[in-house]
Amino acid sequence: MSCFLHNIMNIFATLPSYQTKLKQNGYMEKKENIRLYGAGGHSQIIYSVLKRNGVMISEIYDDDPSNCHWGYKDVLVKTRSTAGNLLNSKDPFIIAIGDNFYRKRIARFLKSKYAKVIHESAIIDESVSIGNGTVIYAGSIVQPNTTIGEHVIINTSASIDHDNTIEDFAHLSPNATLCGSVYIGEGTHVGAGAVIIPETKIGKWCIIGAGSIITKDVPDFSTVVGNPGRIIKTNNLEVYNRKCG
Repeated sequence: MSCFLHNIMNIFATLPSYQTKLKQNGYMEKKENIRLYGAGGHSQIIYSVLKRNGVMISEIYDDDPSNCHWGYKDVLVKTRSTAGNLLNSKDPFIIAIGDNFYRKRIARFLKSKYAKVIHESAIIDESVSIGNGTVIYAGSIVQPNTTIGEHVIINTSASIDHDNTIEDFAHLSPNATLCGSVYIGEGTHVGAGAVIIPETKIGKWCIIGAGSIITKDVPDFSTVVGNPGRIIKTNNLEVYNRKCG
């Protein structure tokens, strides 16, 4: 048997122990009810993960009924002025919105405790730290000594190697790859299939284009595309303040 097949078999053999350790460390929520804020297309993925994990969704809120996904019924409309009154004593929330700026805006005024949502097929080392409000989707792999902040999205089949840091409100799109010792700043969006080589620092509120290969550090507020990645646009603090409200 080849070394590759042997390693694959070992990974699947250890899946039950991964899940047990995640539950013990609080990375997999007990089967308590969860509320969603956001009823658009992205929230359908979170809804699916919760359903697969046997978690009941008690309420779904959105402040823009016109953008609600057709699959939802009985969405409760909340505005910024009223959503802050949702008490901590009720079920925890997940902000089910893919836009990083908007997710941060909501987190600023939504006064509630937050859950963590992790698909049962994700492989996460027991040493990994995961912040509240973070979601990790099917097929993702998170290797040892990685730290993931709050309200982060680790999308389908993303690969995160050892000793990475991913700050709050970041989003790794499907099949994004972070090699070892990569730093991802707050609010940065790494596009689908992008690869970031080891020991690279990506600043805050950057956009890494789909399929890009990032071979050197990227400053804050940059948009980068291509192989190798090149900066095509740089925003500033004024743009950030306007979008985050």
